[in-house]
Amino acid sequence: MHNAFSRSRRAVTTALAAGLLAVATPAVFAMPAQAQQCAGQSAPPPPVDTSEHPKPGQPAPAALPVPEQPVGGPRLGGCGTILPDGAPALPAGDTSASWVLQDLDTGSVLAAKDPHARERPASLIKTLLALVVVSELKPDQIVVPTKEDAEQECTCVGIAAGGQYTVDQLLHGLLMHSGNDVAHAFATALGGVDGAVTKMNQMAARIGATDTRAATPSGLDGPGMSTSAYDLSLVFHYAMKKPEFAQAVATKSYTIPAAAGKPAIPVFNDNKLLGAYPGFLGGKTGFTDDARHTYVGGAERDGHRLAIVILRAEQRPTRVVDQAAKLLDYGFGLESTQAAPVGKIDYQPAATASDATDAQGNVAPASGETSASAEKPDAFGVTGWVLTLIVAAVIVAGLVIGYQRKRVRS
Repeated sequence: MHNAFSRSRRAVTTALAAGLLAVATPAVFAMPAQAQQCAGQSAPPPPVDTSEHPKPGQPAPAALPVPEQPVGGPRLGGCGTILPDGAPALPAGDTSASWVLQDLDTGSVLAAKDPHARERPASLIKTLLALVVVSELKPDQIVVPTKEDAEQECTCVGIAAGGQYTVDQLLHGLLMHSGNDVAHAFATALGGVDGAVTKMNQMAARIGATDTRAATPSGLDGPGMSTSAYDLSLVFHYAMKKPEFAQAVATKSYTIPAAAGKPAIPVFNDNKLLGAYPGFLGGKTGFTDDARHTYVGGAERDGHRLAIVILRAEQRPTRVVDQAAKLLDYGFGLESTQAAPVGKIDYQPAATASDATDAQGNVAPASGETSASAEKPDAFGVTGWVLTLIVAAVIVAGLVIGYQRKRVRS
């Protein structure tokens, strides 16, 4: 009888364990692919200074949610280098935290390294600002900088307060020399800094840049600033379709006319590959203490246009532009072998195309619609129901065991 009781207890225990596994297994496999493979990659690394402290009375923005499926394809949810099968070894000298190599024509991602890792953009966020500018302002529209615009923390082009400049002239200053004064002047023209940052985040959401939240129009570090190599590749891919943008980043030297008593301003492109790398199309550089060195650049060879985005890189032992050149060479080599891409640039809008992220990083749903986060949550939740099922199973098991023991005694 004792053996019968033991067998019964083992059977109940086995059934209970199987039930718990059945409940738990779907939850594990339902986790986002990126969350499974890249733990701790929901936000950039901790800042090294106080630049990201929120203003008094304002909370620090929460990390952006990680999509359930990696944007651009399942392989792009991985960590480390992501290469086509049988691809040759990568060139030496890479110092970056992440990068993405893409085909600007087809949108194929040829190779990548931590493509969705959350990083800081530095001045590469100016590509997103420029995308808003060319979408909302006409090239010949006049912008008159304020004193505050002209006195921004530099790098600055040197625009004069009260001067009259066209949008196209300022766009060259923004993209060629990364003028923070120009970025602030554009922000003022777009409705003020907070309004411009909101429009930048709306644009990011509209084109599917789910890792990106601008905190400043210039790329200076601020609370909640976030992006990824994939997102900046998507922004650059989108922006290069805009003639005003493509022409500005491809310009080696330019002169902004004299204004408001200030002489004409000569502007030289900061991107050292322009004129040095065969077929170079233009790009953008960036640096802050928190972001470290960031880079985007594109080139054309043998009918293929490729672009590279590099984030959180160092200048030693290999200069960042030289790292970019090596990766572009590597990409053209992959194209020549017709290697299978590892993902794609995918314009996947946010939950609703009109979702807006404000300057504090809060998502506001479109009028008449309710976002999932705005709906009244289930007070009990999935965890509560799972625990209820477990408790119910334990109670049933106890009743069965008690009944068996009663039969044994009788």
